[in-house]
Amino acid sequence: MDLNDIREEINRVDYEIVKLLNKRLEMALRARKFKEQVVDLEREKQVIENVQKIPLKLVEKNFTTKLFENIIAQCRGVQMQDRILVAFKGEHGSHAEVAINDCDQKFVPIPCPHFIDVVEGVKKGYFDLGLLPVEHSPEGEEAEVNDLLIRHDIYVCGEVTQPPHYTLLTLHETDYRGIKVVYSHPQILAHCKGFITRNHLEARPYYSAAGAARMIAESQLRASAVIATTLCAALHNLAVIKENIEDDLHGLARYLLLSKEKSQEKGNKCSLIFSTSSDFTELYGILKIFTDAEIKLTRIESHPAQIETANMVFLVDFLGCAGEEKIQKVLEEVEKKAVMYKLLGCYKKR
Repeated sequence: MDLNDIREEINRVDYEIVKLLNKRLEMALRARKFKEQVVDLEREKQVIENVQKIPLKLVEKNFTTKLFENIIAQCRGVQMQDRILVAFKGEHGSHAEVAINDCDQKFVPIPCPHFIDVVEGVKKGYFDLGLLPVEHSPEGEEAEVNDLLIRHDIYVCGEVTQPPHYTLLTLHETDYRGIKVVYSHPQILAHCKGFITRNHLEARPYYSAAGAARMIAESQLRASAVIATTLCAALHNLAVIKENIEDDLHGLARYLLLSKEKSQEKGNKCSLIFSTSSDFTELYGILKIFTDAEIKLTRIESHPAQIETANMVFLVDFLGCAGEEKIQKVLEEVEKKAVMYKLLGCYKKR
């Protein structure tokens, strides 16, 4: 190992330190949900005592004390800010996180292992909002999301749309001409099939694009690349080889923001769930209510029902404000005809 190798390893360690500091701040924000006040001197004293017990040769106790006093002060600072915790499924660097970052500077993306963790976390008040993909998700799985929307008491308070751009990333030391293998989520590999084929790359599926980016960086895989977001390049110190490599440059992914309570904002779009009996004439009758009222439907999707009284549940989005008299009348008619009825929310696009 020469000086350059050592410096490269130092760079990797520095990246990990900063990412761990960010995670520490995230946990501090999450802890604020359970605290009556920001300052807890007894807990802060315990934190410093805990880290001083770690037997490390080069890290002196005085340095550790000063370091964690600064960290605690920073955690206090973010806990006092008007931040909004937004849960998403995946890990840092995902397209969902990019969508959250583009919404509002106050939003803080919090990764969760599963969609159910997002929903349950919002319902229990662990997070302020949740973000779930409902159409053209870069990593698929909309069917699972639809099932959660049907089964859980949760509300839609906003919509986010975003072009899911894909970027080829690799290690800085890798010569792009020597790349043989590319990793990413299977859905993303499918979206970039043309680029992969033209460049004679071997596509290797991974559980997520962000996870693949982290794996490439940690394992230092040479002659390999990942298709992910440009955010992943910044997070994992990867080189951007080529941006916008997707086959469809005009595609849009759609996400819904979820909240524990109904939004009080005056929206311009509504999401509705309903079911009918197996008689398709009843479905036609409900859709005709919207047509007769000249209300534009922007989405209608069927999903297998989890109830005894119906075989299918329908998820419908339409333009309009639920507070308008015309919309109210339509919703009343739909509710009368439907076997099961649930207005998810009226909201605005962010």
